[in-house]
Amino acid sequence: MSTYYTTERNVQIVISLLKAHGIKKIVTSPGYTNIAIVASLQHDPYFELYSSIDERSAAYIACGIAAESGETVVITCTGATSARNYMPGLTEAYYRKLPILAITCCRSNALVGHYVNQQTDRSSIPNDIANVSVYVQSVRCEEDEWDCMIKVNKAIWGLKKNGGGPCHINLPVLYSNDFSTKEIAPVRKIEHYCIGDKLPDIPNGKIGIFVGAHVKWSNELANAVDRFCRIYNAVVFCDHTSNYKGKYRILFPLITEQYDTKDELGIDMLIHIGYVSSSILKGKVMWRINEDGEIRDTFKRTHNIFQMSELDFFKYYTTEKEEKENMLHSFYLEKYNNLLNTLPELPFSNMWVAKRLSSVLPENSVLHLGIRNSLRSWNYFEVPNSIMSYCNTGGFGIDGGMSSLIGASFFNRNKLYFGVFGDLLFFYDMNSLGNRDISRNLRILIINNGLGQEFKNSGIAYGEDVDRFIAARGHFGNLSTKLIKNYATNLGFEYLTASNKEEFEQVYRRFITNEMTEKPMLFEVFTKTEDESEAYQQIKTLSTKSNFAKFAKPIVKTMKNVLKNNF
Repeated sequence: MSTYYTTERNVQIVISLLKAHGIKKIVTSPGYTNIAIVASLQHDPYFELYSSIDERSAAYIACGIAAESGETVVITCTGATSARNYMPGLTEAYYRKLPILAITCCRSNALVGHYVNQQTDRSSIPNDIANVSVYVQSVRCEEDEWDCMIKVNKAIWGLKKNGGGPCHINLPVLYSNDFSTKEIAPVRKIEHYCIGDKLPDIPNGKIGIFVGAHVKWSNELANAVDRFCRIYNAVVFCDHTSNYKGKYRILFPLITEQYDTKDELGIDMLIHIGYVSSSILKGKVMWRINEDGEIRDTFKRTHNIFQMSELDFFKYYTTEKEEKENMLHSFYLEKYNNLLNTLPELPFSNMWVAKRLSSVLPENSVLHLGIRNSLRSWNYFEVPNSIMSYCNTGGFGIDGGMSSLIGASFFNRNKLYFGVFGDLLFFYDMNSLGNRDISRNLRILIINNGLGQEFKNSGIAYGEDVDRFIAARGHFGNLSTKLIKNYATNLGFEYLTASNKEEFEQVYRRFITNEMTEKPMLFEVFTKTEDESEAYQQIKTLSTKSNFAKFAKPIVKTMKNVLKNNF
């Protein structure tokens, strides 16, 4: 029987990425658990194999090869105490910054601590024998496949990170004797670039920049991004937490959250900057730019990581380049506007309030949004460019939304700070309202429908049963009209309320007045959960209505002509 590659997928991933990263020199030591990888390597002419019975000697041999050749050298051994014998040589490599990749094979970590023979615990290693240490588990599902790919790329990166040095892969095997795999299925290679490296060319096709949650932009960075967009016919996809206010901004959630869009906009290459976002957008290929240099494969399509500042990245790609006419921005802006123009009269809801207030908030104010229904609702509608928007997307939890808003309002007493939160978030953080340093520049809007609306929107198929424990209906006074009112007024807030559109229209101008009022304000808006759900469905089906209208008009016109000519 011919011997090819092992059928064990985690081992295949390691071999594929060694080749992808140009690593070919291997020093092997005999053993049973490393047969799967050694047998696969020795039958692939790409690799150069050397043998050493003593693992301690093997590690030092690798140091000699690496120092002489300047190349990465792999060492691989079996279970039991063999990996312990690598430690002296890896210590040498660590302090000499030599790129040695130790692949220590073993059985599953589930056996650790059960007195199973030759099963040692490698989960904790000395600080000075490896820059990166990963456990590349056996692959049983797509998530395992993706996780193993990330870990192996990370370990290989570590060979050069911060000046370089040794890294470690702990590789469990299943003792398969099947070596029938003739070709290894493709594994995604993730490249790492630093300042000073020759960076890859921007590919042809539709180019986008996706901005997650982001601090306020400097003018220099905003200008560099605008210039990049003019050079490469690119656009910047944002939600409110992105805080990019340049010429090429597209508020994309209204487009991508249509039921028939599936979070994609036909972007060939998407540059990902910023941090955690509530919004999802995928390109066929994605690049990540961040000074941390870490693999953050948010959408499982990252190919390149650039360890540098955003400004350095965009300067590199715009220096001495010729600007062109940008057509892509007009294309996506038209898509957004077309959807907005088909928007029906929404029922009284968080989304209706967002639509009504978003364009009339005072210039140069600050907006904080609650997780998650409030953030989603406001992400469909633009606010004035002078407004910065924030949300606690880091932990992405219910707690602390109002506290973050209140803390921000302490910074500049002459600026208005607005917050929009659901009732559960408000009650979760309501003690913050009693802070003695709150001043009159604070404005809080509570959307109170008596439960967690997000769980009603998410399609959970439990009917009204979702209300009792999942959406938690009935707490905090169960839509009491006095509870928040008394609490807020007793703490010195001016209180406003509305339960329908007519009442809202009568009081909202007071809430958004440019004047610095005598007291901070709290505006409680009571909505019905069925209206919230209806508004959500209307928003999600705009493209369906738009397409229907697009094709229905000529059909109706044709039918009228037929009727006119025949009757």
